[in-house]
Amino acid sequence: MTYSFASQDSVSCAIIYADGIVNKQLLGDLIARPLSRTFLKNEGGRVALNAETLEKLLLFPELKTADNFQDAVKEILDGNSLLLVDGVTMGFIVGAKLLPNRAVMEPPTDVAVKGPREGFIEDVKTNMSLVRKRLKSPDLRFETLRVGRRSDTAVTLCYLSGTSNADVLADVKQKIQKIDVDHIPDSSYIAALISPKKHSLFHMLGSTEKPDIFCAKIAEGRVGILVDGSPIALTAPYLLTEGLQSSEDYFHSPFVSTTFRFLRLLALFVAILLPAFYVSAQLFKMQLLPLGLMLTIASSVRELPLSPNLEMFVVLFLLEVLKEASVRMPKYVGMSLSVVGALVLGETAVSAGFLSTPAIIIVAFSGICLYTVPNFVETGGVLRWLFLLVAGSIGPFGIVLLLTFLLYYLITTDGFGAPLLAPFSPLLPRDLRDTIVKYDVSNLKKRPASLNSKNKTRLHENM
Repeated sequence: MTYSFASQDSVSCAIIYADGIVNKQLLGDLIARPLSRTFLKNEGGRVALNAETLEKLLLFPELKTADNFQDAVKEILDGNSLLLVDGVTMGFIVGAKLLPNRAVMEPPTDVAVKGPREGFIEDVKTNMSLVRKRLKSPDLRFETLRVGRRSDTAVTLCYLSGTSNADVLADVKQKIQKIDVDHIPDSSYIAALISPKKHSLFHMLGSTEKPDIFCAKIAEGRVGILVDGSPIALTAPYLLTEGLQSSEDYFHSPFVSTTFRFLRLLALFVAILLPAFYVSAQLFKMQLLPLGLMLTIASSVRELPLSPNLEMFVVLFLLEVLKEASVRMPKYVGMSLSVVGALVLGETAVSAGFLSTPAIIIVAFSGICLYTVPNFVETGGVLRWLFLLVAGSIGPFGIVLLLTFLLYYLITTDGFGAPLLAPFSPLLPRDLRDTIVKYDVSNLKKRPASLNSKNKTRLHENM
């Protein structure tokens, strides 16, 4: 849209902007009103106006020149305004954005009982301010890159100069600059396009919606990535042990935090291996089960029409269908569907002799255990299917074989210069203090060696 007005000496002016993403009141009060009361012509009758003169005249905080048509169009579509003055060959970009944003609130995917409750939103400027609020350091750096031919999305790199690994920063920056797509709607696109292994089952970059976690990772020496339009921030390099950590661990005693982390690790193994172990024991090695449990299972599956392997696949399939339906349906309808659907389907299937009670209990318990490590839900769900497949086909030998293959894959995989399984492989004893075992903060004097940070010391003691 265009808003036209004239100066005190009748020089025509115009402001061009995109309606809906511009603060019109700001344009009127700080641009149009001062210019309409100013004489712009000099003694010779010519308009003498440049960027320096305009800055002194308007005292507007965001003001710059646009020398060509393409730059002006980009700025207007980005939410800025273009000021044109008759007789001046250049345009002036006025930063008066008013983009629709939601308020800063606790992220729904990472609810904390203790600790900060602020979460990132979809505006990259707001997210940058949340980071600046926590890292008040002159070494904090932001580098903004533009990605997407049509979306022209702002992708901001965040790091601490002198702390972050320069090689990792250069690698991330180079990969982002090479991206050539039309549209970047979310940070997940950036993660997929810059990932060192495109088809890996495991995450190659860390992700979080909480500024406190993001800043903690930046302070350790990682490189952060903020994407305009996405509330999920990325960090690189990523270590697999990060999935077992929670922000609440640092508000509890080291003993309690260590107990919780061991509990999450145990729950993760139970979620992935329990259905496969159950099927393998029924088909190949019933002696793996205690005698009382073996007799109970035998009486439950005696007249079932399905094999143990097929029965477990059916129950897992029903669980995944209920989960997907409850997530995508309206909030209150989805909650009712997940509870009523699970109870009705489970009870009816057992009463009809189609499924056994142990299979439903095992799958339900496996699903609950998987959500103790939220960042591993998608990967754990796929691994559960794979282990179930090999257990029903080969038995215990298949489970051991797949575990060996996964261990070899994790040992030999690294992302952005950091081994995925560090600090266990390669073994870095100093870094083990904040993995599964949680030491006191006073014992975490050095930054993780697996990140190859320039500044090794993070806790300074005054003697």
